[in-house]
Amino acid sequence: MTKRMEHDLIGEREIPKDVYYGVQSLRALENFNITGVSLSKFPTFIISLAKVKKAVALANYDLDLLEEDKKNAICNACDEIIEGKLHKEFVVDMIQGGAGTSVNMNANEVIANRGLEILGHKKGDYQYLHPNNDVNLSQSTNDSYPTALRIALFEKIYELIESLKVLKNSFAIKSEEFRHVIKMGRTQLQDAVPMTLGQEFHTYVTMIEDDIQRLMESQQLLREMNLGATAIGTGINSHPDYSCLVEKKLQEVTGRPFVTAKDLVEATQDTGAYVQISGVFKRVATKMSKICNDLRLLSSGPRAGFNEINLPAVQPGSSIMPGKVNPVIPEVVNQVAFQVIGADLTVTLASEGGQLQLNVFEPVIAYNLFNSINMMKNAFETLAYKCVNGITANKDHCEELVKNSIGLVTALNPTIGYENATMVAKEALETGRSVYDIVLEKKLLTIDELNELIRPENMIKPRMVCKV
Repeated sequence: MTKRMEHDLIGEREIPKDVYYGVQSLRALENFNITGVSLSKFPTFIISLAKVKKAVALANYDLDLLEEDKKNAICNACDEIIEGKLHKEFVVDMIQGGAGTSVNMNANEVIANRGLEILGHKKGDYQYLHPNNDVNLSQSTNDSYPTALRIALFEKIYELIESLKVLKNSFAIKSEEFRHVIKMGRTQLQDAVPMTLGQEFHTYVTMIEDDIQRLMESQQLLREMNLGATAIGTGINSHPDYSCLVEKKLQEVTGRPFVTAKDLVEATQDTGAYVQISGVFKRVATKMSKICNDLRLLSSGPRAGFNEINLPAVQPGSSIMPGKVNPVIPEVVNQVAFQVIGADLTVTLASEGGQLQLNVFEPVIAYNLFNSINMMKNAFETLAYKCVNGITANKDHCEELVKNSIGLVTALNPTIGYENATMVAKEALETGRSVYDIVLEKKLLTIDELNELIRPENMIKPRMVCKV
């Protein structure tokens, strides 16, 4: 026989004999062909589901609600899933109706059927270990699913932070490498005042450090979980001591400081933490996109653009223009940022769409948050390794732009006065002559005074001003 029979509320169905999921997972597989992306593509979420089920089994056993052999079978099955086994059996589409019930039952059925094998029974022999009665004991989808989601997001944010640290280190190395490269700073794409390329790159280091801090802060919102709430937060069908005990078991299983919410009714319906976390993701993506805009501008040219830096050439840039090389790595990071910013709106609308005691739209929240993390992690590491690490500076060109820039007059303004500086700037613009030559011609400064004022180290930090 290649099939086994299982039944649920709707009726009986044939299930492939060798699979570990059951009839409810099969129905979800048939009903929700939405994204084509199954739960199996998000292993951290699967592992988190297994950790929740293990913690619950341990708590139920201590409360004499679950026999020892069943507890052991469930925990052993969960341990295998935590180790990376059976993930292909998590077949449900990430976006589905039912507030995550399909995901929860997919986990319950896989754990039950693997547990049955451990106990010496066949898959589907649920009289010995039942997906609902045993694996889902003391739970509802409404507390087990969001708890697993929070655990998974907590872990995934660590991955995102590590990718940002890699990128921050790449920019820090370049900041030091370029510390003596003088260049023009710009505001509104117009020449402003001199700075160093090292200062420009160190700005990116600071920006990323700030984002890492914001991510760490938002991560703490995920520590509060509603396990023990069961259906709507009242704890119906659970032991009076269950909520407190399962908190301790979850801490033991995860090794993380997760705590039970003070108000489980509120915690079951409130998805505000996801909105705030998504907002931080949007912040990170927005700032990273700005950095990539800068890299594309600074490397533009090579003859008719800024041409202050060179990005590594990683592939030919055109099918028709020979020799053209495009800034494809910053471009792809820009596109990831656009996707993350759009996902933030989805998370916001899904959170707002909750009604009364439950938000049924957590699956689309989960899908978008996981996607945003994965895309940003990959994009930031790609930006570091494929782009930033190989950036070089066109030092002579940068210095020449400073020497010939009208913006140089700003450095002279405190010494020669605003009116004189304006006159020099206007003449330089009209004649195409340099600020340097005009100042000397009009005897506003001696050559020694002028050279002292425009020394790079005197133009990139505060200094005492002496008027002539």
